[in-house]
Amino acid sequence: MSSHQRQYSALDHFLFNIDTGVRTLLGAPEITERENPAKNHTETELNDADKQLSGRLMRINHAGEVSAQGLYQGQALTAKLPEVRQQMFRAAQEENDHLDWCEKRCQELGTHVSYLSPFWYMGSLTIGAVAGIAGDKWSLGFVAETEHQVVRHLDSHLSQISPEDNKSRSILEQMKEDELHHAIIAEEAGAAKLPGAVKLAMGMMSKVMTKGAYYL
Repeated sequence: MSSHQRQYSALDHFLFNIDTGVRTLLGAPEITERENPAKNHTETELNDADKQLSGRLMRINHAGEVSAQGLYQGQALTAKLPEVRQQMFRAAQEENDHLDWCEKRCQELGTHVSYLSPFWYMGSLTIGAVAGIAGDKWSLGFVAETEHQVVRHLDSHLSQISPEDNKSRSILEQMKEDELHHAIIAEEAGAAKLPGAVKLAMGMMSKVMTKGAYYL
C-alpha cells in the first residue's frame, strides 16, 4: 500500500498534532517549496519608529499564524470527512510558510515573536476542535470567516507600515493572497454562513490576540 493510501488512526492524528504544535512553537515548521517573497527585496534603512512599528505588526502576524496552525490542526483532528481533513492539513502547511516568513522578518527587524504563542496555539486548537465536532460545513465556515477577517487585518497593516519597508510589505501581500484563496476554497467546499454573534465573538477574540501580541 502506498503512503498516500494509508488510513491513519485517531492516535496517529493526535501524534501528528503534537508534532505540529512543537514545531510551531519552537520555530521549525514544515514549509512548502515556495520562496520567501521578501528574498528579492533589499533591506532599506528605516527610522526607529517605522522599524518598531513594522516589528510589532509582523509579531502580530506571526501570532496570527500560530493561531491558524492551532485552528487548522484542531479542525483536522475532529473533521468527519477525509477530504476535509486533508484540506485542513494542506492549508496548515501553506500557513507554515507565513509562520516562517514572519518569524524571519521579526528577527531582521530586531524584535521577538509573541511570548504568548503557547496560549494562542492552545486556545485556537480548542476552538478548531469544537468547530470540527460541530460538523464539517461549520468547520469550513469558521475557516472562511477567519480568513476574511485576516485579510482585513492585513489590509490594515499594509496601510500602516512604511512605504520604504518593501520586505515586510511583500510578505503581507503574499499572505493576503493566500488567505483569500483559503477562504474561497472553504466556501466552494460547502462552508456554512456563520451567525452574526459568532462572527462578533471571533472579532473580539482577534482583538485580544492583536493587543497581546503587539506588546508581548
